[in-house]
Amino acid sequence: MCSVRVAYCQKDAQEQRTKPRRKTSLKKPKLGKSNKGTRAITPKPKVKATPTAQGQTFITQVLNRGKFKKVEDTISVPTGDTLELRCRGKPVQWSVPSYLEEEDDGRLRIIQNERYSALTLVNSTGADTGEYTCYPMYCEENDCRKEYDKAVKVFVFFPDPQELFVPSSDYYEVIQLRTNWPTVLPCQVTSPEAKVSLHREYPPVEVAVDGTEISFDVKKGFTIHRPRSHHAGALYCVASLGNLRQSSIKYMLIYVNLIQASSSSMLVGENLRVICTVVGEQDVAVEFTWEYPGQQIGRPLYTQESISPVSGGSARQQSQSVLLVDEVRDVDQGTYTCTAQNLQGAKSASTTVRVVPKAKPKKL
Repeated sequence: MCSVRVAYCQKDAQEQRTKPRRKTSLKKPKLGKSNKGTRAITPKPKVKATPTAQGQTFITQVLNRGKFKKVEDTISVPTGDTLELRCRGKPVQWSVPSYLEEEDDGRLRIIQNERYSALTLVNSTGADTGEYTCYPMYCEENDCRKEYDKAVKVFVFFPDPQELFVPSSDYYEVIQLRTNWPTVLPCQVTSPEAKVSLHREYPPVEVAVDGTEISFDVKKGFTIHRPRSHHAGALYCVASLGNLRQSSIKYMLIYVNLIQASSSSMLVGENLRVICTVVGEQDVAVEFTWEYPGQQIGRPLYTQESISPVSGGSARQQSQSVLLVDEVRDVDQGTYTCTAQNLQGAKSASTTVRVVPKAKPKKL
């Protein structure tokens, strides 16, 4: 069978050599038309690739020997080791703890590659503990913006055998309590294994953390969900791990409450009283300053100030300043701001007063 096939191929080849070659031309079918037995071809429009079209953004950690691991919500890296993270996407932008952004000592390096961005941190310390975020960037020509809703985050702990709390250059931090906004005491630890408790300086007691009024998150610290005046004072955190026990910096919590004894809408000629109340640590002097609309025309400032202890034996005091405006006029309409200041810092609160003209008496 094979010998016959070979002879045929040889004969066919000889005939082809003796006959002149024909020029052939392949005609491309016209686009958009359908011939009998020919399928119509319609070109697909080209789609410009965007970071979103390239796939979902995620962070991986580069381990020893070239191994990769997709990170979870938190990871721990021993101090001194190198942290290497990769975020898929082009381009992307990183956000790192503020300490690393402020201290440009050459330990942090970020490189954008073809398909991912690599973040490398060498000679790590407990101070590097914090949240590392990768933001995909949406670009149109030369204009790029972060896609916040597609950001991916990882909280990195750098356990330090000597420092349970992330080091701070401050001895204390002033925090203002607001009734309509949760208050956070960072108390950031370097190890997720550390046990953390909240304490009041005077009287020296441990503050109850029930998960409702006050809760704790190892990545955020303590949160006072509905701050009230009784939360004011000097607080600090205590962390323990093994045989090591340490205290954090002090948090000076002050409660500034601006209330209005008179109505927020005053008639011309009425007397206005605006009361500014501060609850803080006992024997800590508070100085009040005011900003009010009448300053612009030289209206003099009249205030009454007082100090009284807070009941309950909590070693806190209430400082109060009352701004008096007699026979209000149109110029007294506007925003009244009270600023309370002590050695630890200053906080302000404001309210707005509207002045309404008196109704004219009806003619008989």
